[in-house]
Amino acid sequence: MNSEVLIVTLLIILARIADVSLGTLRTVAVVNGRKGMALGLGFFEVLIWVVVVSKVVTSLDSPIYALAYSTGYALGNYLGILIEESLAFGEQVLRVFTRQGDLVALTLRQEGYTVTSIQGEGLEGPIHLLVVQAARKGMVALVDKVIQLDPECFYVVDDIRLASNARYRQLHRPSGPGTHWGLPIPGNWWTGRPSVTRQV
Repeated sequence: MNSEVLIVTLLIILARIADVSLGTLRTVAVVNGRKGMALGLGFFEVLIWVVVVSKVVTSLDSPIYALAYSTGYALGNYLGILIEESLAFGEQVLRVFTRQGDLVALTLRQEGYTVTSIQGEGLEGPIHLLVVQAARKGMVALVDKVIQLDPECFYVVDDIRLASNARYRQLHRPSGPGTHWGLPIPGNWWTGRPSVTRQV
């Protein structure tokens, strides 16, 4: 293998890693409704892909290029998942079923979490359902905290696709009866979530 073939092989691997990683992030952006991010990632993903594919197709007499293409694709999937996990877009909701509801709710509230507590009846008696919304980046730490407080709890974590701004409006509501005001809902081109004004 001469130096030119080696360089081209490495470039194909790196390019495939880049475009497949971008493709993974683009898919996550689409699922989370981030239109601007999906637009930008999609552009660069396809741009890299076209350049790489054109090189491989015009060099079918060199099987090493096809092998490099496949290797880059596999590594790109793995790296894309690692990047997405580190970025952790969006927020999630944690549902905790526990018999230590008062203790868990009080502790989480003292640490700044908003906790909704619902009392119910389970197979073995009374039980609390706690609902907590938090950023994905902090969800692992939150779950660890809950398990420390109640090792026997049962919990479920769900991604949030769409949520109201009720809590945001409550925190920014001006005092005084009969007050009318316009609330700008945060958003920008990058997230794809529009900025609008609601009259409440």
